[in-house]
Amino acid sequence: MNKVFIASDHGGYNLKQLIISKMSSNQDFELIDLGPYVFDPTDDYPDYAFMLARKVACTNGSLGILVCRSGNGMSIAANKVKGVYASLCCYKDQAVKARQHNNSNVLCLDADYGGDDPLEIVKLFIESKFEENEVRHVRRFRKIQNFESQAGNND
Repeated sequence: MNKVFIASDHGGYNLKQLIISKMSSNQDFELIDLGPYVFDPTDDYPDYAFMLARKVACTNGSLGILVCRSGNGMSIAANKVKGVYASLCCYKDQAVKARQHNNSNVLCLDADYGGDDPLEIVKLFIESKFEENEVRHVRRFRKIQNFESQAGNND
């Protein structure tokens, strides 16, 4: 059974709790809450993004879900962890394409701006798979991995 880690900051706390309440009984994956476990208006999104991203990076076949007010902060922070490919998705089609075309392994959601139903976005993200038989998607993903593995890639 694949693991799906979930975390938020205070801005995404209520949406995270909703996702957990609606999806934790799903038999297709194990949903693991990495916090926060209580609402704390002084917490910082990078702490949760880095913790979840490290879990995803070192747990083969796992996925992650991060929630904050805009989804942007979580996405930026999570993408700093090698092996993590976080995508901010506000619409169902974005979530599907993030997995199929980009091999994204972390879904970032916004709690404030709307779009499609976040529960549907989560469901589709988890169900979708990387199209590893599509040569163009594999080629592009490998370019990202190669760039990521180069020391001093900002030169």
